[in-house]
Amino acid sequence: MPEMRFHIRWPDGTREACYSPSLVIKDHLAVGQDYPLDEFVALSRLALGIASDRVRARYGFPCGRAQAQLARIEEGARRQEPGTVHVEAFED
Repeated sequence: MPEMRFHIRWPDGTREACYSPSLVIKDHLAVGQDYPLDEFVALSRLALGIASDRVRARYGFPCGRAQAQLARIEEGARRQEPGTVHVEAFED
């Protein structure tokens, strides 16, 4: 499966490189766009869930790295004040 990274900037200005086991993240987030924090988390949850399900369909088990990335996003979001998350880049 073609894995990728997507680079974000949190509302507090910190940057993070995030992992996806599938290019499906491109169907849910766009480079250069700002997303309200809650919307970003919801879209990430959806996209990484789909990506993990694709791994399950192909290999018989969900993608632990996608699940771990989602947990990091959810934890990172809890530490933020309300604001927007900026999607800076995709890296295939």
